Amino acid sequence: MARNILVTNDDGIGAEGIETLFALASQFGNVVLVAPAEPQSGCSHVITAHQAVRFEQARAGQFVAHGTPADCVRLALLNLPQQFDLVLSGINHGGNLGADIFCSGTVAAAREARLHGIPSVALSHYRAPSRDFDWQRAAELVTQVLHKILDQPLQAGEYWNVNLPHHPDVQPELIECPVDPHPHPLVYEPDELGWKYAGIYHERPRLPESDLEVCFAGHVAISRLRTH
Repeated sequence: MARNILVTNDDGIGAEGIETLFALASQFGNVVLVAPAEPQSGCSHVITAHQAVRFEQARAGQFVAHGTPADCVRLALLNLPQQFDLVLSGINHGGNLGADIFCSGTVAAAREARLHGIPSVALSHYRAPSRDFDWQRAAELVTQVLHKILDQPLQAGEYWNVNLPHHPDVQPELIECPVDPHPHPLVYEPDELGWKYAGIYHERPRLPESDLEVCFAGHVAISRLRTH
């Protein structure tokens, strides 16, 4: 029996990453898209609790929630008739590696799905400085990843976090690896309004064989996360 798949993201409806994911996900089941009306990058696991969230159809098989990625998952489960077997969140325009998982709306959508007992995958694409995304190549890599992981057993509360590399000179391998434990560096610069973060993403400290090291070396980092 074909899976019923919910696709969402934090970059908003119409982002190239979610359009890429929506197209390729049809290889794995029946797909419905529910995305935020506006970009929600970095919103973490915010739930809109003190105001109404509009939920409306954008086109056939695609819906918009005027809220966060976690709202999208919750409202999809509430309003749509399907019983979803899988939630795919992404493909995020930028990495969600190491401590990023605590800030990411992309990861939060996958986490929200898993809290409701639905297997889920957060998918992100690290971007190297001054390089454009190759979404066709991203689709090929995500397809390989999903074939690899979707039938693997998950423990209670486990879900997947996947980061694609952005390295032109390496043939990517699919590597399961732990999440790097380092916090974001405490690098700020003063300006007239206060302190502005000045950390450089690709220069973050990282442990050997962690998701940061794997992805920055040009490989696909696949990590198991837990809701608890």
